[in-house]
Amino acid sequence: MKKVALIIIDMLNDFVRKGAPLEVPATRGIITPIKQLLTKMRKKHLPVIFICDQHKRDDIEFRRMGWPPHAIKDTEGAKIIKELKPHPNEIIIPKTTYSGFYNTRLEETLRELNVTHLIVTGCVTHICILFTVADAVMRSFYVYVPKDCVAGLTPESHAFALKLMQDVLAVEIKESSKELII
Repeated sequence: MKKVALIIIDMLNDFVRKGAPLEVPATRGIITPIKQLLTKMRKKHLPVIFICDQHKRDDIEFRRMGWPPHAIKDTEGAKIIKELKPHPNEIIIPKTTYSGFYNTRLEETLRELNVTHLIVTGCVTHICILFTVADAVMRSFYVYVPKDCVAGLTPESHAFALKLMQDVLAVEIKESSKELII
């Protein structure tokens, strides 16, 4: 039997807010469609899981990858934006790298909830979305990615990641979250 969960990745102050350390301007354009999807999921009492970057101040990612320090644990920048504030019963899973599955409890949580299908939203399309989606597919989850609910650093990297997910991973890419039947 099909059971869907909504995954919201890295919709954090340090990615969304103007002037943030790792600002992804396109994220501001996906807040409303994600919020609408979130409302639908809540009304149907379906699982909502927030996957959130959470780094140490001296995280190796900042040196190795060249990213500016961002989403430092226990800072305002690491908090989920207020527009998508989680309800008390919703799950928040911290991550320290690109995939929401790597060294986290995401897979165990999904299995405990009997989830078979994921709707993946958030940022950044060619980084955390792509790597989380790839790991989900490799774990036999069926994945939907609505284009209006993911944001990339550039239009080119965003389009590349969507094409790769569709052509190589057999992910169902939707033009709009309104196309999803929940």
